[in-house]
Amino acid sequence: MEKVQCEIVGLSSSPATGGAYAILLKEIDGNRRLPIIIGQFEAQAIALEMEGIKPPRPLTHDLLKSVIDNLGGTVVEIIVNELRENTFYAKIVLDVSGLTNEIDARPSDAIALAVRAEAPIYVTETVMEAASFIPTDEIEQETPSALDEELPSTEKLPKSKEAQIAALQEKLREALEKEEYERAAKIRDDIKKLTQSN
Repeated sequence: MEKVQCEIVGLSSSPATGGAYAILLKEIDGNRRLPIIIGQFEAQAIALEMEGIKPPRPLTHDLLKSVIDNLGGTVVEIIVNELRENTFYAKIVLDVSGLTNEIDARPSDAIALAVRAEAPIYVTETVMEAASFIPTDEIEQETPSALDEELPSTEKLPKSKEAQIAALQEKLREALEKEEYERAAKIRDDIKKLTQSN
């Protein structure tokens, strides 16, 4: 199984998906990005740990990390290993007393545990091929200026609907930051079309 190491580059609310959140992973040795839609609780758990904020009582992921530590185990890595019917699946790889165990998990829970355990996050190459995208500005940087050709739209947009929505939301955020309101309006319309076709 070929896997790609990734890091978290963003976490944002996603009004287009009914108040869910999107976590954006980026491959460490490349430009591809993988958006994964997650729930509010998991997004909060990830954000609190990334910001170094300790809640007064342990959250579920803190409890899980404590149980693993108290049993003498370590979180080796987490792997987002499958995409079936627009749903991501993950595995948590543990080492307990020299034995390796793989536990099925939702990617959001696996990532929340990984940030607490400072464990690497991996995504299989097949999942990256199916659902990742390369931001347009990075595609333009990679394209030789002598050619000045636009890549076909199929190479710019990710394949799953959730990934397309997350990619468009990222572009919308960039357009608003640059105060490109006309472009932002067009992107917003594209997001509406995608969400209404659900």
